[in-house]
Amino acid sequence: MTEAPRFLHAMKAPAADAGLAVTFDAPLVLDSGKQLAPFTVAYMTYGALNAAKSNAILICHALTGDQFVASDHPITGKPGWWTSMVGPGKPIDTDRFFVICANVIGGCMGSTGPADTDPATGKPYGTSFPLVTIRDMVRAQKRLVDHLGIEKLLAVVGGSMGGMQVLQWAASYPGCVRAVVPIACAARHSAQNIAFHEVGRQAIMADPDWHNGEYQLYGTKPSKGLAVARMAAHITYVSEMALQRKFGRALQNREALSFQFTPDFQIESYLHYQGASFVDRFDANSYLYITRAMDYFDLAEEHGGHLSEVFHLNAPRFCIISFSSDWLFPPAENKRIAHALNAVAAQVSFVEIKTDKGHDAFLLDEPEMFATVRGFLNHAAGDLA
Repeated sequence: MTEAPRFLHAMKAPAADAGLAVTFDAPLVLDSGKQLAPFTVAYMTYGALNAAKSNAILICHALTGDQFVASDHPITGKPGWWTSMVGPGKPIDTDRFFVICANVIGGCMGSTGPADTDPATGKPYGTSFPLVTIRDMVRAQKRLVDHLGIEKLLAVVGGSMGGMQVLQWAASYPGCVRAVVPIACAARHSAQNIAFHEVGRQAIMADPDWHNGEYQLYGTKPSKGLAVARMAAHITYVSEMALQRKFGRALQNREALSFQFTPDFQIESYLHYQGASFVDRFDANSYLYITRAMDYFDLAEEHGGHLSEVFHLNAPRFCIISFSSDWLFPPAENKRIAHALNAVAAQVSFVEIKTDKGHDAFLLDEPEMFATVRGFLNHAAGDLA
């Protein structure tokens, strides 16, 4: 195992500190049967690890997130994606806890992914990069946690795809974590969600600049396809009520319909902005790989579909949080996890927060979510050494 310099594999030179990275020489064996060797995990830390190494919290990011959970993004310069949750005095209090957040394997912000060089060919992996799963992502995180000398995490916390990783931690390494907080997620990806992902992937692959995934060799980027994929996905992150409240049928910088195919409505301009800003910080092939990992996620599949058999009698304590207007991962999916945990007498609490903000509520100002996370973590921490 070797320490890697601070760097980004991805889109452009960083505008600020790109964080930390560690490269492992021992192979990462994937669910596909293939191996990655060597492989790099890029990460950020916040706060200080106590002498007993008992105050570490791992945060798992969502599909389009990264390790910059509470610090400015090195490409966009924007604040971290969860600064409302993580920081001094915040619900995940960095004055008290040592917080770790790693870019997932297959990502494009420093961890090994399809944009990196294949040591066997000397060229970018592209679509020759092996498919990865949520469990593979968690295996890589476990290697990082071991590298940091932490035997047991106080908690693992994450929303959406991050919540899937949280569930996988509880299933794969129940003795290595005291408490888990899966937010706005599910124990398997639904047919509807797989369908939305396939639309996004096809948009990317239909872009003539994709070049069968080898666009780096051509000096191009499938920006139009990636932007469309982001636009389609973003619609699923918000509720109809939130879109109606924010935009309705209001026109964009005009007083009458243009009778052209340029954006007439504010919602159209908003989606165009979401797509255009996304392509500056994300790799198209990484989008293909990470969405596929989410599609493959089915925690109970190898247990005959019996979710309760996934969890062990020594399962960590759970705090499951859902949002009433989340139609991407509806409360019923979160309740299914709680019922499975009840079946094995695990310690579990379930909170459904009433909001009209949709799936993205976990990233927004939700006081009830903040209070729930703060209280749960403080209880889990007890008297830390």
